[in-house]
Amino acid sequence: MRAAVIRFPGSNCDFDMLYALQDFGIDAEIISADNNDLNGFDAVFLPGGFAYGDYLRTGAIAKFSPIMAAVIQAANDGKLVVGVCNGFQILTEAGLLPGQLQVNKVPGFICEDVELLIENPNTAFTNAYDTESIMIPIAHGEGNYYADDTTLAQLEDNHQIVFRYGQNPNGSAHDIAGITNERGNVFGMMPHPERAVDAVTGNVNGQPFFKSILSEIIAGD
Repeated sequence: MRAAVIRFPGSNCDFDMLYALQDFGIDAEIISADNNDLNGFDAVFLPGGFAYGDYLRTGAIAKFSPIMAAVIQAANDGKLVVGVCNGFQILTEAGLLPGQLQVNKVPGFICEDVELLIENPNTAFTNAYDTESIMIPIAHGEGNYYADDTTLAQLEDNHQIVFRYGQNPNGSAHDIAGITNERGNVFGMMPHPERAVDAVTGNVNGQPFFKSILSEIIAGD
């Protein structure tokens, strides 16, 4: 399996994601947002950070970077596309996922471990979990997920909500922490599973997330 980790100007979790993928034997490589070709990659990861400074609106400028045409093509081709934190924000701005991420209900940066409820265990990102809830770190100031009532109803009906917060830290509608597109190959979440894969951190709840993705790619080959 080959995976591309997209580095936008301002990304600060690119190496976290790279190392997490490599820990599971995935051939991962950091690709600049100035690139416009993702041929040969089986999966694409948009890591956390502050893409282009997030000065206008989180992810709004990043969606115009050259790499996004290739990311959209990868998604349309059915490849797995994963956005974490800032990456999730970029995917919504690019229209690959519905809704939008806003300033936390109580403004301010939140950095702590939170409980996530595994709402849909039958996805390419959760199939290796054998528990109903996990603890995963968050680190964001704009993680308040918003969508209109029609979109929220569709997410519920289509089982596109993958993770919910046990105790909502940011005001997200329906306690949403992570969602997929209707096809199930594009996924975004605010919490950071790549920061919970090594026992030295005291948290390995992110390991099944990457195991799920790996098994999905292998099954599709």
